[in-house]
Amino acid sequence: MANRWWEIQILSHPALEELIFWRLEQFGCQGMVSENQETARLVRGYLPQLQAHPLDLAALSIWLCQDAVTIDVQPPQTAWHLIDEQDWASSWKQYWMPQEIGDRIVICPAWLSPDPDTERAVIRLDPGVAFGTGVHPTTQLCLESLEMRYSFGNAGGVLADIGCGSGILSIAGLFLGAEQVHAVDTDPLVVRATASNRELNRIKADRLSVAEGQVKDLAELYPHGFDGILCNILAEVILEIIPHLSAIAKPNAWGILSGILMEKAQPIADRLEKHGWQVGTLWRRQEWCCLNIRRQKPEDDD
Repeated sequence: MANRWWEIQILSHPALEELIFWRLEQFGCQGMVSENQETARLVRGYLPQLQAHPLDLAALSIWLCQDAVTIDVQPPQTAWHLIDEQDWASSWKQYWMPQEIGDRIVICPAWLSPDPDTERAVIRLDPGVAFGTGVHPTTQLCLESLEMRYSFGNAGGVLADIGCGSGILSIAGLFLGAEQVHAVDTDPLVVRATASNRELNRIKADRLSVAEGQVKDLAELYPHGFDGILCNILAEVILEIIPHLSAIAKPNAWGILSGILMEKAQPIADRLEKHGWQVGTLWRRQEWCCLNIRRQKPEDDD
């Protein structure tokens, strides 16, 4: 008898999307994708039938409704059904097409051929269970911020990617001009996804290292201090790691932080200032924002 998979469909307010990705990852989904549905987002997740009982799926639906209450948006509509194993991979991949972001980048799914005439940097991705396909506003904001950082002939520098997901920000940083990136994530499956996408984009391991770990581990991976810090994760996690950023950063370091709902921006900015960082710009898309930050100069400290 062929193995079967659950396809979970969640129609939600766009502000809830990143929390849904996190929930599905914690639930054990082995493929996730989202698409626009007028003013909402439709997220699909996939996992083997044997990994979840219908009661588990009902509990997941309740958790998602509770998440919606915490950020004051309408509860999502959650449904699930079984599909055959041979269908599950193509089910989610059919909704993801090449996507241009900013002026210099195009994200191309690994199973499609990029436009041979494009003048953009082509990032090929197979995200698997990892977050970061380029469709979410937070990822787009980070990529556009990276493009700005590496415009006007700027190049070089060693970057840290905290919570690397699919590796999309690390790869983009290298394609836009960074010299080297050290990436970490606490999920071993995500680490494997980044390593796989590194190979897919023909990047050598000495230019993009990836390891299971946290912020403190980056100091051991690269003790010389980072020129730039990339971080696209939940705001609650960003608040926790802010006190540790200066320990891995050069005195003139910059950073790009996203995964932040607008309502969380001020507490994060306040905590950054307390720990020696300043917000240079805040970019917004839908309910999400991205903070471009830099370390305070000694004369800025009071």
